[in-house]
Amino acid sequence: MVPTDRAELTAAVDRLQEELATGPDPDRTRVLTRWIGTAQLSLGNHDEAHTFLRRSLELAITSGNVRAIVATELNFGDAHRYAGDIETAETFYRSALDTARGQCPELLDYALQHFGKHLMERGDLTGARTHLQEALRLRIAKGDTELVESTQAALDRIGTLIGNSIAAEGEWSRRWTAWLQARTGIADPARWHDGFPALREQIQGLAAHQRVQPRHLWDQPFPAELVAAMATEAEKALFSEGYLHNGKRNTAVGEAANHFASQVDLAAIVARATGLEVEQPHTGVYIGYTEGQSLDFHLDEAGFGEANLIICLQHTRPIDAGRASTTAFISAAGYLECDLAAGSGVVFDGALTPHGRTPLGAGESITLISLGFRARDQARRVLSDLPPAPA
Repeated sequence: MVPTDRAELTAAVDRLQEELATGPDPDRTRVLTRWIGTAQLSLGNHDEAHTFLRRSLELAITSGNVRAIVATELNFGDAHRYAGDIETAETFYRSALDTARGQCPELLDYALQHFGKHLMERGDLTGARTHLQEALRLRIAKGDTELVESTQAALDRIGTLIGNSIAAEGEWSRRWTAWLQARTGIADPARWHDGFPALREQIQGLAAHQRVQPRHLWDQPFPAELVAAMATEAEKALFSEGYLHNGKRNTAVGEAANHFASQVDLAAIVARATGLEVEQPHTGVYIGYTEGQSLDFHLDEAGFGEANLIICLQHTRPIDAGRASTTAFISAAGYLECDLAAGSGVVFDGALTPHGRTPLGAGESITLISLGFRARDQARRVLSDLPPAPA
């Protein structure tokens, strides 16, 4: 919010404060303090804005005026956001949005618009777009052209940012992957350990930003019948629709995977294992490996989420086979391998943890489902905060 005439706005605030000094009734006081607080916000006087908006909100709550509560909480959210207090701002935005949904639908589009712009500034472009799209539908129904244009402008900006973000994230992960693959070899464990000292500093730089450390989930109660149903679905889909991707086959998940996600609280499992509160998975893919295939060490694009969960659906190998294929990670302490059997899994931060799969031996095959989770706090990564790939 930027005043078009700073001197006139300052003069208007003086007039409002003169009226406030006359001791008007509580309802008029509530209105005046909200106007003054909003004006002080526009003028950049954050402490004064907080003082007047706090008083206005208290009066709105005391009077039970739901519409005033929602409107003032949105202003208070703006006041904290402009002052740099992002967490408190989000508390007010969420409160206003929840109240508007349940008790004040005529202000729901405003609550969605404010919260959507807040999420956009935080870098949660997907969440911002979801909220602004809902606001746009409501504003189109209202028939208010000016409001529609305001929301559409915000959505257009998000579209540009998402395009730029995807391109930047892809380039960042590709550069790191190229650097890793020039210095490691998934097929040669001896090379891992001999070469690790030269990688340690760079890997530790990545690890400092990880939201999740790799953890083998070998004892999770994934229902065997649901795992078996996904294995059957994945086998058919990988054969008929699978596409080659980095030395193995991928395909989209189907009904069996969707049913699994509806029956098992996967977000709770990830949270218990990692300490990170996440939303339910937003994406998933079936992956199939057969004899001789492997996956070199790499980093995923950040858009997959702060947490990845890989669950083994089936792992077949001859009884007399030697070393089994494993999911391998390069951590700050060295290397970690997870031998996944059907029904077990591993959770990790795929965007910041180099990972791959060692080669499958004769007669060996493995089918996996990979699921992506976003953190509930929506603290989206900012590429400028992450270490660039070494030269």
